[in-house]
Amino acid sequence: MHKRSYVLWTGPSGPVPPALCRGESVGSVGVRRRGVDGRVRSFEEIPHTGRNGWVNLLKFWREDRFRHLHKHMEKTFKELGPIYREHVGTQNTVNILLPGDISELFRSEGLHPQRMTLTAWATHREIRQHSKGVFLKNGKEWRSDRLLLNKEVMMASAVRRFLPLLNEVATDFCQMLIGRVEREGRGQGGRGGLTIDPSPDLFRFALEASCHVLYGERIGLFSASPSLESQKFIWAVERMLTTTLPLLFLPPRLLLLIGAPQWTQHAKAWDHIFSHAESRIQKGYQRLSSSREQGSSTATSRGQYPGVLGQLMEKGQLSLDLIKANLTELMAGGVDTTAVPLQFALFELGRNPDVQEEVRKQVKQSWAKAGGDPQVALQGAPLLKATIKEILSRLYPVGITVQRYPVRDIIIQNYHIPAGTAVQACLYPMGRSAEVFPDPLRFDPGRWASRGEEAGTSTEGAGFRSLAFGFGSRQCVGRRIAENEMQLLLMHVRMEFIYYDLETTYTLILQPRVPPRITFNKL
Repeated sequence: MHKRSYVLWTGPSGPVPPALCRGESVGSVGVRRRGVDGRVRSFEEIPHTGRNGWVNLLKFWREDRFRHLHKHMEKTFKELGPIYREHVGTQNTVNILLPGDISELFRSEGLHPQRMTLTAWATHREIRQHSKGVFLKNGKEWRSDRLLLNKEVMMASAVRRFLPLLNEVATDFCQMLIGRVEREGRGQGGRGGLTIDPSPDLFRFALEASCHVLYGERIGLFSASPSLESQKFIWAVERMLTTTLPLLFLPPRLLLLIGAPQWTQHAKAWDHIFSHAESRIQKGYQRLSSSREQGSSTATSRGQYPGVLGQLMEKGQLSLDLIKANLTELMAGGVDTTAVPLQFALFELGRNPDVQEEVRKQVKQSWAKAGGDPQVALQGAPLLKATIKEILSRLYPVGITVQRYPVRDIIIQNYHIPAGTAVQACLYPMGRSAEVFPDPLRFDPGRWASRGEEAGTSTEGAGFRSLAFGFGSRQCVGRRIAENEMQLLLMHVRMEFIYYDLETTYTLILQPRVPPRITFNKL
């Protein structure tokens, strides 16, 4: 029997008696449907962490909350209940975590859903006179570009085209790892195993796979001496993510004016990311132009997949500047956010050998029946997809919030929230809430594979428990690439692990504080 401990939390009219809220266990919060007098309460009455945004920002700096924002949110929900307001610097948000409340938010997102703009990114585009991709756009312009991109990266026909490229990279990664185990793993207790921090290799895998799908070319990151330029790109992405978080709460234009080091580092990182993308796009453009000038058939007409870049250029529906903007965003957002979840997945499978063995058996059986078709193999291994979902949707969401600005007034937890308010669905606290998931700290992919997205303690808002890639028309545009990339890597790598304690830190995406060390054994 799950033990509950009841919490007494304060409402506008004083303490709320336990009869009006469900109790709290580890990672769960009480639920209040009505105020003490039954009336809908005003926006100002929503519990908050302090009204002065600059004082709160000072607390964030002093207490190092930026790196532990996920833990801060979890703690605040326990203290204030299932909804609270937070004002930090220039950001003012309402935070929620229960699926039923999240479903109400998304029902009011409108035809052109809007999420929180990363002003530091937008400012960089403006001062460098770069076009903005769909990540930074809103309104009709966003929708027009997004529909064109969906055809190349989200639709089932697009997945069928690029899946063989991802499978090729995943297979090569596995062969590279096997070779390394054979060369370096001898003498470790006669087991032939190799204990390493796999994170550098996973980052190289994510970059190699992204380049292959987006640009239609391999860049040789699995060679004995990968290019320095690619290593610099990975560094630039990490620096960009690290510097983004503090810049969320300060006016970028002011930081630019005073020459703040944080802004200088951020802009320099983006400059390098754009430079890397520019060189890849120019090569692709030259290949396509050369084919046209010589009158030869294009890769697409010959039945070869030229990558997303080639597809977009051949169709000519987006300008070259918009293609560059969107592919740069996809590249910048597709390395860490794939490599880091793979670290978490390897770690959890390593310390849960029974789950690991169950996944492996299903994967091997499915691959044997698939006849070399990676799409058929993935379809026959639902536990593999469930493993990724358990990592990303519950235990370690790399993006810890999904934001929307409702287009109409809404009522959440009996509080009035005006249209245009920034509301955040907080994924990390939700994934660890016993009110949403039974036994929330247990790694259990089976909760998704056997019961689908209904896996929870109640059916209210059941479809809103898995939001790692966002929701609806504004969900992550690189979702299909990332999901298949991660599943194919886990499918191809046969491994066993040793347990390593893992702590998390937040740098715009959630990641391990210390990379786990994992033992790979040949089967």
